[in-house]
Amino acid sequence: MTEKKIYTLAIESSCDDTSAAILCNDKVLSNIVARQAIHEEYGGVVPELASRAHQQNIVPVVDVAIKKAGITKEDLDCIAFTQGPGLMGSLLVGGSFAKSMSMALGIPLIAVNHMKAHILAHFIDEAGYEKPTFPFLALTISGGHTQIVKLTSFFEMEIIGQTTDDAVGEAFDKSAKIMGLPYPGGPLIDKFAQEGNPKAFPFTKPKMPGLDFSFSGLKTQILYFIQKNVAINSNFIEENKADICASIQHTIVQILMDKLKLAVAETGINKIAIGGGVSANSGIRATLKEAERKYGWTTYIPKFEYTTDNAAMIGIVGYYNFLEGNFSEAAVVSKARIEF
Repeated sequence: MTEKKIYTLAIESSCDDTSAAILCNDKVLSNIVARQAIHEEYGGVVPELASRAHQQNIVPVVDVAIKKAGITKEDLDCIAFTQGPGLMGSLLVGGSFAKSMSMALGIPLIAVNHMKAHILAHFIDEAGYEKPTFPFLALTISGGHTQIVKLTSFFEMEIIGQTTDDAVGEAFDKSAKIMGLPYPGGPLIDKFAQEGNPKAFPFTKPKMPGLDFSFSGLKTQILYFIQKNVAINSNFIEENKADICASIQHTIVQILMDKLKLAVAETGINKIAIGGGVSANSGIRATLKEAERKYGWTTYIPKFEYTTDNAAMIGIVGYYNFLEGNFSEAAVVSKARIEF
């Protein structure tokens, strides 16, 4: 018996990337992302500019995704879109388009939680990639979120630890900004860190109880460290760039690993999956692979293209919800903050 083909159009517009993907069941046929370079000159995402760019990009991006997948819009079975969390103006563009197309084609609409999608991206069918088995722990790390989530099924997830202030991605980007590196600075810290000594400049890790995180104190510590040394030597950053970046990255990775080790000890679950934009960081990936050997963990590290914001991850959540008949009403609203 041949498996029925379910075609999902997925739309992601939570921040500054406009993305559309077509999935046939759990397999990605196309995953198109239009990035917005305009924010680089402002040192961060400008919400109003982001929403305007989404309006310009949404139609051509969806059109290219459908054509690249080799189907027509009439072949679609459902449309999934990011409901939140994210920038309200950006979310509204994607949500409004998804609703309009769903109504025009008479097919189900499925609203998706962006952070859950980062986790379930691991279930995209990829040759050579072994999908996680339940239960497992997920570390979701991005510019806006840092969470440890326990999963017992596709639809049963519990946050067991999260940041009480800043997210890990913000810690990377703000540290880069303090050093005078251009936006987005997180990938640049990762790049320079590979050439530096991770123990050149020891930073103190925050003392947070339980499984929760805090990064605001570390950011302040880095700021004072840079200011103090630049006052002594105006060329301090340039002369020590690789070592500073390596030391910052090492400290952040160790903070994440300390909490993961505690989570494994408390839950008895030693299967770890990472997701979110910061999971592209080479230091985090290398340390997790080392943990497999050192602690006997099983780790799941997604392809780079599924770590940053993309519609394929929205599509896989849409697909599993379609199978369960979990559809959204046209009146569903986009939300900048959303319950997990």
